[in-house]
Amino acid sequence: MSDSQGSPFADPFKNTTVTATTSSNQNPNLNDFNPFADDGRASTTQPAILQPKNPPGYNQYGTNSSLSAPPVRAAAPAPILPGHEELLKRQEELERKDEALRRKEQQLTSDYDPRQKNWPPLPKCCPVGPCFYQDFSVDIPSEFQRTVKMLYYLWIYYAIINFVNILAAMAIFIEDSNAGTTFGLSILWFLICDPCSLCWYRPVYNAFRSDSSFNFFIFFFIMFFQFCFAVLMAIGIPGAGWVGWIVAASHYNKSTALSVFSSIQAILYTIMAVLSLVLLKRVHSIYRSTGASFDQAQRQFATNVMKNPGVQTAATTAATSAMQSNMGGK
Repeated sequence: MSDSQGSPFADPFKNTTVTATTSSNQNPNLNDFNPFADDGRASTTQPAILQPKNPPGYNQYGTNSSLSAPPVRAAAPAPILPGHEELLKRQEELERKDEALRRKEQQLTSDYDPRQKNWPPLPKCCPVGPCFYQDFSVDIPSEFQRTVKMLYYLWIYYAIINFVNILAAMAIFIEDSNAGTTFGLSILWFLICDPCSLCWYRPVYNAFRSDSSFNFFIFFFIMFFQFCFAVLMAIGIPGAGWVGWIVAASHYNKSTALSVFSSIQAILYTIMAVLSLVLLKRVHSIYRSTGASFDQAQRQFATNVMKNPGVQTAATTAATSAMQSNMGGK
């Protein structure tokens, strides 16, 4: 073996044995092969796309038709009983009436004021409306309602006899031309005394409504003078405008009808004086039974006065003026 063959460091490609082996196994067409060339040997058929197939018993959505829920069917209408339609119509009619009544009630509730003034009960055509709210069953305790109603009837009675006094004075003036002063003053007393008598009726109403000692004392004060005034009316001083006992006695010999009429008027004034005294004492006994006193009335008066907006404004103005004057003096 030559040196090239025997040396382990010799070039293997120069070895004749290796060269012969590689040259004998080499394909002659290997050098001319182009894998990208279309030589007609590639297959022109495309592989078929595999489509999934559902197993037996499954529909196109992949669900088992044998296990799916049955289709939902509408419930059969309930059988109509005899007379059922008529009952439904009546029910609808009742619901409509109930709704109409509810709307009417709401309208009345919105328009009605429970504390709306209702006294005196004047007609709507009257240009002057009611001045006060009055309801004995709402404002006055049940144990005092009878007393307050008697005072209310006494006030009405007083207004009526003042009007009858005008008629009696007019009858006397027709009989005696010198009684013109009595007739004129009777009209004046009617116009003055009837409205002013509210000064004792409304305080006693408010006193029983709110248990106000201050209103009780106002009633006692004014009702005492009302009693004295009724006594003067019953006496009947000539020329004072009241047909009382003296005026009636002066006409006994002139005319029987006139004397009877004037005597009835004197009796009416006497009843007024007696009832005024009786009710005054009755209210006073009720007031004393409650344990109230004059000191309590004074405290209520001071509280009511200080709550008055006009008094508060006047006090503020006076205090401001006093402070300004003091600041100006310094």
